[in-house]
Amino acid sequence: MRQFLRFEDITTGIALRLSIAFLVIAAGLALYQVITRFVFGVPSTWSEVITRSAMIWSVFLGVAVAVRHGAMISVDVIQNALPRRLGLLLFVIANSASLIFFTVLFWQGWLMTERVVPQRLAALEVSIAWVYAALPVGSVFILIATMAAIVRALRGDWNDARDAEADA
Repeated sequence: MRQFLRFEDITTGIALRLSIAFLVIAAGLALYQVITRFVFGVPSTWSEVITRSAMIWSVFLGVAVAVRHGAMISVDVIQNALPRRLGLLLFVIANSASLIFFTVLFWQGWLMTERVVPQRLAALEVSIAWVYAALPVGSVFILIATMAAIVRALRGDWNDARDAEADA
């Protein structure tokens, strides 16, 4: 299990760095779009498409990081109100439901990505499949992070985090 948790640490670090890179690209191109449209009066035809695509990638990669840090919407109030073991059980059940959801999202995202390969992004001669690929790729990162969260909780790390919150 230690090796899996190290693997998850590496994959989530990769997801974090890629998510940040896509966010920087999106912000830079959005600024470029505003400048070309409102300052020069000649809007760029390609920057808006790439900005939107970069935001999609940033979100799907960033979810894995949010799962890793426990920043997703959860039922913390209920978990903390329950006895420790019952709260842990609820945590595992909720994360197991997330595993099911993101497995379905992976599969459907994969099928959709294959389906749209012949389609092109507006203003670019690039397949729209590159944008749709964010679903299966992001889902893989999210599945790894979610499995690691369950492993950490079952190893007792969930209890440590809960005790730290109670002390604060």
